[in-house]
Amino acid sequence: MPTYSVKGSFYARRDYWQAFSKEHDADSAEIATHWAVSEIGGCHGVKRHLIRVDSVAEITRTPAA
Repeated sequence: MPTYSVKGSFYARRDYWQAFSKEHDADSAEIATHWAVSEIGGCHGVKRHLIRVDSVAEITRTPAA
């Protein structure tokens, strides 16, 4: 299963956007994005419209030797 990195920011307080970066194993980038938004919303009590996703990228990992 591929791992995705989701980066963006969320509205933390007046005039301040907190950056975040989350990694998650998911079947698609859409599922990883949904998971990251859900995680930020649940932990910080932020509504979805106050979360900005800037990029979603698949992470390629090399097996340990």
